Amino acid sequence: VNMGALASAAQGRDVQATVKQLLTATELLVDPEKAARPLGENLHSECMVAPSLLYCARPDHAEVVHSIEAFGPVSTIMPYRDFEHGLTLATRAKGSLVASLFTHDTGIAQDAVLKLAAWHGRLAVIDRDAASESTGHGSPLPALKHGGPGRAGGGEELGGIRAVKHYLQRAAVQGSPRMLSAITTEYQRGAPVIESELHPFKRHFEDLAIGHSLLTHRRTVTEADLVLFGGLSGDYFYMHFDDEAAKASVFGKRIAHGYFVLSAAAGLFVHPSPGPVLANYGIDSLRFVKPVGIGDTIRARLTCKRKIDKPSRKAGEAGQGVVAWDVAVTNQAGDLVASYDILTLVQKRAPDPAELR
Repeated sequence: VNMGALASAAQGRDVQATVKQLLTATELLVDPEKAARPLGENLHSECMVAPSLLYCARPDHAEVVHSIEAFGPVSTIMPYRDFEHGLTLATRAKGSLVASLFTHDTGIAQDAVLKLAAWHGRLAVIDRDAASESTGHGSPLPALKHGGPGRAGGGEELGGIRAVKHYLQRAAVQGSPRMLSAITTEYQRGAPVIESELHPFKRHFEDLAIGHSLLTHRRTVTEADLVLFGGLSGDYFYMHFDDEAAKASVFGKRIAHGYFVLSAAAGLFVHPSPGPVLANYGIDSLRFVKPVGIGDTIRARLTCKRKIDKPSRKAGEAGQGVVAWDVAVTNQAGDLVASYDILTLVQKRAPDPAELR
């Protein structure tokens, strides 16, 4: 194992003193004096501290293992009776930087994150899908907050808008797309989908599950498509009509209108007959990732991403809800060409008359 020195000799002395305190309620499983065979220079410096592994047989009654921390290579193993007991022990320290949870069970992960988030700055959920890419327990990552509640850093650094956020509570959740989808109840691209035998647009709001998905048939883009769309929309941009100018561009060829790609994708996944989908009222996070040229073949993956219930305004009305759909449009090579979320109003089933009596 490659290990570096601590920040100072004073920190080394503090670690040694803290270990002595911890040993009042623990036993030493790995003695650094016996287990470690250090190699390198300045091995006798107080900055060089070998790892210690402690065992606390009665963590419910040993306050010292929860109240003090050795800022060095020291770990304490604590047995727990069941899952709930383990969660309770993980909240006893009154704030920590990171808690790591190792499970492939999405239900366990969701339950643990909801119960632990207030006590830890980050929760790293590791399973077989994410283990190979794990950054390790506590590694600072630029996209995630670093710092836990209470004595673990006050949540995050203060200053500017962060001073306001200091009075709020949040936690970063790290895991595979499958795990994050289960925890957040919002589809994350890359997670498994539910291939829907019934077209998703034919399902009422209550019948839609997060992950319900449709992979459409394919459509090949022709020159006539570009010409007709340009004539209909009035968009005669040279990239769609001028061969010579388009060849001199960064794309090297004529390409389809981005909004034609959106329209064509809608034609692939929209169900034409009347159904529960009442209206499309917005598009979020639209990105045109790769150009679509004449002769390219596209298809779309439509997936139920998020549901927002809207209470009925009047008793006896069917009511409706908001459904956000993740749309990924790909070409014949499987490359992503367009990505966006569609927001729709979806009708609920009509209430049972017997329930209204």
